Amino acid sequence: MAKEISVLVVDGYIDDPAALGVPPYISPMVRSIAGAALDAGADRVEYLTVDMIRDGARVPDASVSVVLSGNTVPGKYLRSMPMSSKELEALVPRLGGWKLVGGSAASALVADRFDFAIKRDIAASLYDGMSGLEVDERLRTLDEWNRWMMLGADIVTSHQDFPQPLIAEVESYRGCHRFSSGGCSYCVEPTKGRPLMRSPNDIIAEASRLRELGVRNLRVGGQTCIVSYGSDPDSPVPTPVPETVDDLFEGLQALGFDVLHVDNANAAVIASHPDESAQVLDTLANRCTDGNVLALGMESADPRVVMENNLNSTADQVIDAVRMINRAGASRGPRGMPRLLPGINLICGLDGETSATYTMDMEILERIRDEGLMVRRINIRQVLPVRKDFSVRVDQRRFKRFKEQVREDIDRVMLERVAPRGTVLKDVYMELQDGNVTFGRQIGSYPLLIGVPYKVNTGEFRDIYVIDWGFRSITGVTYPFDINRMPMSALEALPGIGRKRAQRIAAERPFDGPEDLLRVLEDPNVLEGIRDIVTYRERRDRRTII
Repeated sequence: MAKEISVLVVDGYIDDPAALGVPPYISPMVRSIAGAALDAGADRVEYLTVDMIRDGARVPDASVSVVLSGNTVPGKYLRSMPMSSKELEALVPRLGGWKLVGGSAASALVADRFDFAIKRDIAASLYDGMSGLEVDERLRTLDEWNRWMMLGADIVTSHQDFPQPLIAEVESYRGCHRFSSGGCSYCVEPTKGRPLMRSPNDIIAEASRLRELGVRNLRVGGQTCIVSYGSDPDSPVPTPVPETVDDLFEGLQALGFDVLHVDNANAAVIASHPDESAQVLDTLANRCTDGNVLALGMESADPRVVMENNLNSTADQVIDAVRMINRAGASRGPRGMPRLLPGINLICGLDGETSATYTMDMEILERIRDEGLMVRRINIRQVLPVRKDFSVRVDQRRFKRFKEQVREDIDRVMLERVAPRGTVLKDVYMELQDGNVTFGRQIGSYPLLIGVPYKVNTGEFRDIYVIDWGFRSITGVTYPFDINRMPMSALEALPGIGRKRAQRIAAERPFDGPEDLLRVLEDPNVLEGIRDIVTYRERRDRRTII
């Protein structure tokens, strides 16, 4: 009797420009690894996340062990984070059989302890090795891509965040339309060559399988520009094909996901082809769920930096794209957020950068602010030498000052526009308690971080009423807010209340309505400030609610 072939897939989480895999996301790459293993003849695939291992899960023996990990664009994580080098090093002795590592961890020192460190497509390399072929660095074919995504879909049910708040990312295409010129100097996507597009039917089939398994949230990611989906792969600034994009998102919308979001867009495409782009933006605004974000890779407003790094868009093109996205997506959807907003990415340390570069970057952001436009997210980071080394040495003090200036002068204003006081944000997943503050986020692309200044059960969805803003997050209270039943810590969080008024409210409740509450508040202005927040449930025995 032949020995069973078992494959262990350890998800150490990846956070790359072309893929999100840190919870609540599950990356398409890790699902393709499972699919490739099954396609190559594995009898059984077991899936473990690094969080399961952190919580004490047993690492099973296996014929083949595959680890996917690494963050080339490290972010700030709320509830989980990618596997560290120390964790990876400690894991290696516990792995059985033939060992492979992929993701940016394949470039780490500990990768030498694996049989193979795969820097391109670990699913393709795994398939070749299990099929008796030479393990090499290659990219999967289109047929393999579609086949593996279907075969590997089932592992989503083993993720600790399944079914909620898990969000599965699916890919529409790989590569870069600007591959022939080398694309942006810092980006690895052009090294994948000419864009290889999956058809709407293949993407919808994968999404349908995920939906059948119980996945509730979907993000179409991995592409350099969703507006360019279905366009001429040999054009560096292609004309969008609105019909193809609409076919895709009509099919995805029909599957009934709770959340349907996207990722990147090229501002040069939007600005250069405004009519076709406007149709695509309307599709994204109307067929996706609200809170959706199109991240625009401006990277720098400095023309010299744009030229020396072959960046894909100018500052003026970015402003044009921001205007168009606002026109299409500024209206609010049922979850309380604008339907579609731009994000802006900035990279410091690119070739050609000077102190004047920071001034130009700030001026563009100020123009956007002063026009009354909305930007959901401004991401500022230092360049990583993933593809090449850069000659500029970043002045850390100047970089820090620039980030602080953006936070103080731009981000706060944008938060006030995106989520004005009185906005009710629906379905906020409460994730973490830090002292007396509970943090939560809506599920989706780059969701707002929301702090509730009292303890709320984590692992639950709550509606939140916005009462204030910070530079990077907003403050809110759970809604509806029953004045007759909420604890003291919650009463104190209401605008204009404070400890003394909260004590009087707790002592005098229950209240029949606003007039009754005014008797204790003794200030009509304070009452007006909370009138739309508080509710009054049926009077109960005072001894049960104080």
